[in-house]
Amino acid sequence: MESLRIGIFSWESLYSVKVGGIAPHVSELSESIAKAGHEVHVFTRMGNRSSYDEINGVHYQRVGHDEFGRVTRQMEHMCNTMYDRFFAVEELFGKFDVLHGHDWHPVRALNRLKMHNNRDYLLTYHSTEWGRNGNKHAGWPEAREISHWEWSGGYESKEIIVTSQHLKNEIQSIYQIPESEINIIPNGIFPNKIKRNINPQEVKATLGIDASAHVVLFIGRMCHQKGVDMLVEAVPAVLSQHPDIHFVFIGEGEMRAHCQWLAHENGSAHACHFLGYAPSEVFFNWMNACDLVVVPSRNEPFGIVVLEAWDAEKPVIGTDAVQLINNFHDGILADQTPESLAWCINYAFGDITKTALMGITGKKRLMKNYTWKKIAKDTCNVYKKLL
Repeated sequence: MESLRIGIFSWESLYSVKVGGIAPHVSELSESIAKAGHEVHVFTRMGNRSSYDEINGVHYQRVGHDEFGRVTRQMEHMCNTMYDRFFAVEELFGKFDVLHGHDWHPVRALNRLKMHNNRDYLLTYHSTEWGRNGNKHAGWPEAREISHWEWSGGYESKEIIVTSQHLKNEIQSIYQIPESEINIIPNGIFPNKIKRNINPQEVKATLGIDASAHVVLFIGRMCHQKGVDMLVEAVPAVLSQHPDIHFVFIGEGEMRAHCQWLAHENGSAHACHFLGYAPSEVFFNWMNACDLVVVPSRNEPFGIVVLEAWDAEKPVIGTDAVQLINNFHDGILADQTPESLAWCINYAFGDITKTALMGITGKKRLMKNYTWKKIAKDTCNVYKKLL
C-alpha cells in the first residue's frame, strides 16, 4: 500500500489528556501505523501540553477544550476546535487520505467534515453507553445524548471497527448497523510492555503483605460495568478456603467507597487493599508480583487487561462477558455472580502451579494474534475501503 496521510480523532491519548483505555489504543496503534510507512496525525485535547508535538513518529495536533460542565458540552467544544484545526493542518501538510475516529467523542467533528466537505470516515467503537451503564439504557438526558452521538457515528461513518464479536453484536442490536460495514479488529499490545523482572516479596512488603501470601489483582475503573463489587463480595468465600490470600484493587471510580464499605461489612477488609489510581510503575509492579488477575466485568467490549496479564504471563479469571478467554486453556470463565467468582478463584489456587501455566499459554496466544504490528496491518486493510 502506498503511503497514506491519516487523521486520527480521539478525546484522549498517551501524550495529551489520558482518561482510560482509549489512550494507549490510539497512541500505540498510531505508532505502529506510522512504522508501517504512513503519516499519522492524532487530533486530540491539549491538556497541559503544547499544541503540537511529534512523538514516536506520530504528529500530535492538540486542541483547546472546555474542562467544566456536562461532558457532551465539553465534547461539542472539542469537536469545533478539531474541525478548525483540521483545515489548518491540511494547509501545512496536505490533504488527508483517511479519517479515523475513536468512540463517540469526536463524532460531531467528523460528521461536519462529511456533511460540508464530503469526507468519509471510519469509526472505532470501544464500548457503548448501554454497556457502560451495566447493559441497560440510562434514563438521564446526558446518557440519551451520548447514545445519540453513538448512533450518529454508526449511521454516518462509511466503515466501522469493533474490538470483539461481543461488541459487534451489541452495536447491531442497539443501533441496527449493517453487517457489511462492521470489521472486527481486536485490541493490541506491544509484547513485553508489561513483563518485568521484579522481586514479588518487595512489592508485597509495600502493603505489609507476607512474602509467602498469594495475591489476586483487579485493575480497572471501580464502576458497575467492571463488576468490582462482585469481586469484593466473593472475597469471604475465598478466604474461608485460602485465608492467606490478599486482594489488591487498582483504579478509581464511583464504586470505590461502596466497595471499601462492602469489605468492612463482610469482614474481609484486612485482606483487601484499595490503592486508587496508581502510576505506571505501581501498576507494572503489581501485575508482575500477583499470582492471578481477575476481570469480573458485567460488560466488557474487549478486555485489554487480559492482554496485559498475559504479557506478564499471569493467569486470568474473567466473567462470561470477557470473551477473549478460552476456558481452562488460557484462563477461567465465571458466571457474573460472587459465588461463581469465588469458586473459580478457589479452583485456581487449588493447584496454582497448574493455573500459572494458563498465563504462559496466554502469552503465546498474544504473540500470535494481538501484537500492534498485526493490528496495524489489519486496520490499514480497512483504510483501503475508504479510498
